[in-house]
Amino acid sequence: MFSKLLAAVGLNFAAASDSVAGTHYSPYSNDAINVIYNLLFCDNPDGFKSKPSEPPTRWQSILFSAPSDFGALEALASDTSAEGRVRFLAFSRLREQGKIVQPKILLGVIIEVPLKGGLDTLAAFSEGGVRYINQSGKLVVIESVESFLPMVKKLFSVSAPVVSQIGPWDKPRLAPPKQGNVRLTFLVSDGLYFGEGPMSAMQREAMAGPIINHATELLQAVVATGSK
Repeated sequence: MFSKLLAAVGLNFAAASDSVAGTHYSPYSNDAINVIYNLLFCDNPDGFKSKPSEPPTRWQSILFSAPSDFGALEALASDTSAEGRVRFLAFSRLREQGKIVQPKILLGVIIEVPLKGGLDTLAAFSEGGVRYINQSGKLVVIESVESFLPMVKKLFSVSAPVVSQIGPWDKPRLAPPKQGNVRLTFLVSDGLYFGEGPMSAMQREAMAGPIINHATELLQAVVATGSK
């Protein structure tokens, strides 16, 4: 079950769960869902490696080649057709090796809301892909669905002003937000950004409010799709 679930989103359970590098949290009762949740934030690149028994994809070869092919990494980071997380990993690899990258390129928006039944997590990426993990642990994956792209673009357009005003977080990723709060995390070319506060206050805040509103619109469409 776990391997099928992860295969549906292009990953494998062995690679993701065997790696201990990076921050790992377990807000869900299902181990596979926790793996998917943590990989949304891209702070454990090893989780994106292919299985030893399987040939790597082209992007995996580029990301994990040693020595690095900087030209190929730069091309991957700039490829707007590639998944936002893959581009973020390429930018991260470049930065780790001392290369200067263009800042403030938004590649992913993740909204976490703790509810009575657990954590609701909605993630949207620059290519239009969406992941939703319900508080119950149910996963909905949206890929290559044109009707979702305008909603993702709207979410990105209202997130860009926030990204322009803040900078990357330079410490390990925090545990999921506490009850009553909402956390907005942004995958950006120059790092992981985030903002957090009480839901009631964030909804009224000039820049965070529109993000929450557009995320709610996107969430409603995702839930409707997932229930079909």
